[in-house]
Parts: sequence; C-alpha cells; structure tokens
Amino acid sequence: MSRTQGAMAGAGALPYPAAMIWLRNADDIAESLPAIWLVATPERPATLPERSALRRGVAAGILARQLGLPLAAIAIGHEAGGRPLVAQPSGNGLHLSLATRAGMVAVALARRPVGVDVEAVDETAAPPMGVLHPEESAWLLAQPRASRALAFARLWSAKEAYVKALGTGFARAPESFAVSLSAEGRVTVRDGADALVASGFSRIIENGGQEIPAAAIVVIG
Repeated sequence: MSRTQGAMAGAGALPYPAAMIWLRNADDIAESLPAIWLVATPERPATLPERSALRRGVAAGILARQLGLPLAAIAIGHEAGGRPLVAQPSGNGLHLSLATRAGMVAVALARRPVGVDVEAVDETAAPPMGVLHPEESAWLLAQPRASRALAFARLWSAKEAYVKALGTGFARAPESFAVSLSAEGRVTVRDGADALVASGFSRIIENGGQEIPAAAIVVIG
C-alpha cells in the first residue's frame, strides 16, 4: 500500500465531510459529494487569464458529465471577490473550487462551501515561517528537516483551500487561523474562538516524478 493509500484508508469519522472522493480522470463521475478531480494536463498557461480559462474549461466538462447535461448548458461565473460558482444550471446547490499548479488542474464540488488548492514541493526555499500561525510553526519545526518542504506544502495547500472556501482568499491574514494535519491526511481548521470551523483531507499525488499535495476544506460552521 502506498503512503497516499495508507493515509486515505486510515481516515476515520469526521464532521462533514466524513469522506472525500478523489478522482484522476476528468471523465469520471463521482458517486457522491464532496469530490475532487485532480487532472494532469500538459498545458502550462503563462498568464492569469490563461490559467483561469484552463481551470474553467476542465471544470465545465466535469460538471456536464456529472450533471448529465450538454456542455452548452454549463456556465461558470464568479462572485465579486473572485470565487468561482456554477452559474448554470441555476438552483443546482453546488459549490465549486478550482486550482491549477505544476501540470495539475483541481476541481472540487460539494454541497457546502469548499476550497481546493494544489502546491508543488519546493526543496530549495526555506519555509516562510512569518505567515504561519504559531501552532503551525511549532508543528513544522518539529518535522524532520529532510521532509520539512513537503510538510510546508501540505500545510500551505490546506490554508489556501480554507480561505478559498471562505471566499476571502488571502485578504484574510494566513497567520490568523490554525490548520492541523494528521498523519492519516485529515485536515482541521481552528479560526478565532471556534474550536473547529472546517475539516477536510490532504493528499499527496505522484505527478511525473513530482510529489504534489492537494487539500480540500469544507466549511461546516
């Protein structure tokens, strides 16, 4: 069993979501939600509009197959703050989050606010400790030095997924809330006085010899 499979198999009961469906093919249909499609792509868009077009194109195809509709019936819009939404069909009750990184497009669908992020592991850079909550900094420094870059990428992808679920992005100070990662891949978020406001999963994906973690957070409070 791989490290990723072991982490997922060990994930027990959580608040919503109790489980997460991970799919690697854009043609796959999720049997239930929440679900994440992590789709490898050879495209390397250089600009923000190009990255946005790639994300939305992949997401529209996934939504069409998931909902059993023609592609022309799908429209992806965005809120004033930039968070994507399923504009058509209307009244669908779906929440959407998108990400692009290092040859991967991530599409998350859920029945509650959801965020997804993908981060590449950078072995050459020191983790920027100043943007972390004190509890996160302590956890990161407790990791073996050789695995600290991977640990930081997992942590940061979870933090970014959370602020995407909030719809604020990093207009919200990243050090103002604390993400916890378990060995089994569980993610929990404490924000302000609340003991738990969000939960989800972190996963490491092999992609062309590169380890890329992806994290999804669903806000529950």
